[in-house]
Amino acid sequence: MGKKYFGTDGIRGKVGEHPITPEFMMKLGWAAGVVFSGEGRSTILIGKDTRISGYMFESALEAGLAAAGVDVMLLGPMTTPGIAYLTHTFHAQAGIVISASHNPFNDNGIKFFSKDGQKLPDEIELAIEAQLEKEMSVVDSSQLGKAYRLEDARGRYIEFCKSTISRSINLRGVNVVLDCANGATYHIAPSVFTELGANVTTIGTEPNGLNINLEVGSTSPAALQKEVLKQGADFGIAFDGDGDRVMMVDHNGEVVDGDELIYIIARGRHEVGEMKGGVVGTLMSNYGMELALKNLGIEFVRAKVGDRFVVAELSSKGWLVGGESSGHILCLDQASTGDGIVSVLQVLSVLVRSGMSLAELKKGMNKLPQSMINVRLPSPGDPSQNPEILEAVADATERLENKGRVLLRPSGTEPVVRVMVEGEDPNVVQSLCEELAEVVKAIVNKNVH
Repeated sequence: MGKKYFGTDGIRGKVGEHPITPEFMMKLGWAAGVVFSGEGRSTILIGKDTRISGYMFESALEAGLAAAGVDVMLLGPMTTPGIAYLTHTFHAQAGIVISASHNPFNDNGIKFFSKDGQKLPDEIELAIEAQLEKEMSVVDSSQLGKAYRLEDARGRYIEFCKSTISRSINLRGVNVVLDCANGATYHIAPSVFTELGANVTTIGTEPNGLNINLEVGSTSPAALQKEVLKQGADFGIAFDGDGDRVMMVDHNGEVVDGDELIYIIARGRHEVGEMKGGVVGTLMSNYGMELALKNLGIEFVRAKVGDRFVVAELSSKGWLVGGESSGHILCLDQASTGDGIVSVLQVLSVLVRSGMSLAELKKGMNKLPQSMINVRLPSPGDPSQNPEILEAVADATERLENKGRVLLRPSGTEPVVRVMVEGEDPNVVQSLCEELAEVVKAIVNKNVH
C-alpha cells in the first residue's frame, strides 16, 4: 500500500497548503499520539528549526498529542540530529522534527524519529496515515497530556557532540568560520567549536524566522568562501537549516563537498586501523571518490539517492560510514542519523591527527568533472530502458574508455530524467552529456507523437 502523506523524508510542502496547515498538524499530532501510546504515560519530543511557521506547527502538534493523552517535551530550536539524540537519551516513544531542512522559510515539514533515534519504518508511517483517516477524539480530561519545556536541551546536545571525538583533540590556535544558515545550529555550533578551543568567526547566526538558508548555509557556500578568505581562516564550515548536512571550505576558498569529506573520514580511519567495512555512497556520488577509496583498498557500494537508502545499505552490511555529495554524512558508530556537527568533528580529528591542512587532505581524491542535464518528460516515467537509449548509453560509456561513467536517473519529485556523465576530460564529458540528452529528448518526444 502506498503512502498518502509521507515521502522519502517525512511530510513536506508549502506553508498554508495542505497538508502543511495547522489543522492537519493537530490531527497528525493526535494520530501519532494514538499510534505511539503504550502502557502507562507516553512522551514525545518536539523540536524545530528557526522558520517562523515552526511556532504555529509546534502548538498544533502539542494540542493533538495532548488530546491523545501523550505528554510533550518541547526542545525549542534544535537540529534534526539533536532531536534524534535526545529522543533516544530520554527514552521517549518518538521525536518530532518541524523543519524543511535546506528549503526556504515558506516551506516546512515534519519528520519523525523512533525511540532509538532512527527514521520510522514504513509500517509505523502507514499506521499513522491509517489513523489520520479516522475521526479525531479526545481522551478523558483526567488523561490529557501535559507539555514541558526542556531547558537544557542545547547544553546536553553540545556535550554529546564534543563526546564523539577523543578528549585529546583540541582546536587551539585554529581559526574557523562557521556558517549556520540562520538555522538550528545558530546557538549550538559556535559553542561546540569555541569550547574545543577554536577561534570562531560566525555568519548566518541571526535567524529572524524568514532568513533561514537565505544566501547562506551548505547550499549557498559563496558567503562562507568570501568570509574564509577575508579572515585568512584555516577553513570554514557550513551547515544547512536543520543541521544534518555539512560542507567545508579550505583556506584557499575552495568548497570541499560531501564526497570529499566522506573520503577524508574513511581515509583517516583506514590509516589508524579503525575502518570497519566499506563506504556506502549513492548513484550520484562522484566517481573520483570510488576510485580514491579503491586505491586505499576500501570497498565502495552505491545506494539509491536518499539517506534512508544509505542507512539501509550500511545496516545490511554492518558498515558505519556513508553519505551523499550534498553533505549528508553518516557515521553510525557516533550518531544514529546524519549529523553535520558530528560529521565535521570526525573530519577535524583526521586533520589534527595528521597535521595536514584541509586542502592537503582532500588531494588524495581527484574529483572527476561531472555534467548533468535534466530532460523533461511529458509524464512521469522511466525511459532509460528503451533499446535505443540503452545503445546510446553503451556507446557513451565505451567512449569514456573505462575512465568515467554514465547515469540516467528518473527524478523522484518531478517528471524529468537526469542525464549525468563523469570522466577525466571536462570537454568530452560535456559533449557526451549533451549528445545523450538529445537522444533521450528525441526518443521521448517520438513516443508521445
